[in-house]
Amino acid sequence: MYRIFIVEDDDKISRILQKNMEKYGFESVCAEHFRELLPELEAFAPHLVLLDINLPYYDGYYWCRQIRSRSSIPIIFISARAGEMDQVMAIEHGGDDYITKPIHLDLLMAKVKSVFRRVYGEYAIGGQVHLAQQGAPQPDWNVNGLQLYSSRNELVWGERRMQLTKNEQLLSECFLQHSGQVVTREQLLEALWDDVQFVDDNTLTVNVTRLRKKLEELGLPKAIETVRGQGYKLDVAAEMREEL
Repeated sequence: MYRIFIVEDDDKISRILQKNMEKYGFESVCAEHFRELLPELEAFAPHLVLLDINLPYYDGYYWCRQIRSRSSIPIIFISARAGEMDQVMAIEHGGDDYITKPIHLDLLMAKVKSVFRRVYGEYAIGGQVHLAQQGAPQPDWNVNGLQLYSSRNELVWGERRMQLTKNEQLLSECFLQHSGQVVTREQLLEALWDDVQFVDDNTLTVNVTRLRKKLEELGLPKAIETVRGQGYKLDVAAEMREEL
């Protein structure tokens, strides 16, 4: 699971950011000691820093230089300063990206995911050095060798990889969480539902069919079993027994 360090002295904003990061499966911590941030940063060993410019004691530019003196960890500036020069300074001090307040959370999340893809995911180039020093990202779920990387919407089985849509990734999480158990359609609908989008029964059926197709392409053609009158069951172990 990727870790995000939030440096924002407005408590309300920092908690909103933290809640949003955790909604998408990222672990996050809000900075508390603005006179000296580095011990907190190093203790948490994040994969990404969200950094405000207007801070107590020292500004974000200062802290960006301090971080850059010892690490290449990605930094996204977040600031109410919308001027072109502020954005230029942020990048020249070592920032990777810049987003202005009021923050559009969908845009921020797109930028966060883009950075993760570039630095740690499918676009990553080997040999980069970060505070986290985590090596290859670990899967969020690993059930009998079927691995789900939620942050990059990817299922892995052996040497094969399959990119998922957001709905397929949410269904995969639900199935892997209850592997070997019957999962009702209501549970799956709840997993797909979000605050703004209604998901109906037909949409669920379509997405389960698509996920089955992708599991089949990975080499697991019968991993999701329909349990008549109850729901579905993911059983990777059964497939392995059948192969034997």
